[in-house]
Amino acid sequence: MPPEEIAPGIYILHERDGARLATRSSDPVPVYGERIHNGYRLWDPYRSKLAALILKGKWQTLPLKSNSRVLYLGASTGTTVSHVADIVSEGLVYAVEFSARSMRDLVRLCERRKNIIPILADAAKPEEYAPLLEPVDLVYQDVAQKNQAQIASLNCARYLGQGGELCLMLKSRSVDTTAPPQAVLQSELKKLEGLELIKIMNLEPFHLDHWAVRARWNPGPSEEGH
Repeated sequence: MPPEEIAPGIYILHERDGARLATRSSDPVPVYGERIHNGYRLWDPYRSKLAALILKGKWQTLPLKSNSRVLYLGASTGTTVSHVADIVSEGLVYAVEFSARSMRDLVRLCERRKNIIPILADAAKPEEYAPLLEPVDLVYQDVAQKNQAQIASLNCARYLGQGGELCLMLKSRSVDTTAPPQAVLQSELKKLEGLELIKIMNLEPFHLDHWAVRARWNPGPSEEGH
């Protein structure tokens, strides 16, 4: 059976042992040990929270098009970044990572992928990389810091246009290891400024105590232009 495109740039491969999520790459070389099949890179939901979200959401995915611009906060070594770059093949991924060690692997990926721009910076200080960015369609955040909601709000206020979206992968244990995860979630949601919630989904069984939070940038009059 041929691959089934379930959203722009995202596919399901039907194999003997079941269906597998995949993206199609112009550079079909493994990034994190994933299997390649006829130019399609299998996308592991246990390694990528975005893959888990797509599967858990019955394939209702983010508003990504081939020419979308994405600000990716917490790029690490590029596991999910590489799949996002496959999807936005004619767009750009601004990949922000704080760890110099992870950045070395990310830079090697960027040498092969011309639509990924690596940025060594602290996502909590979005003003530091302002000279490198233009407005984006999506802010995707996956950082293990206490102030996750604040980081998301700061970056959305600076880089998202009206109607742009946030996808926040909220790690409750990184915020507070003692409070109940659901309580952490509700507390962090209240800190998202200028954002209108679209959907919240837990990522179990793929990722424990993680939620995907989708929100649309919709600032009030006092926030407009900040």
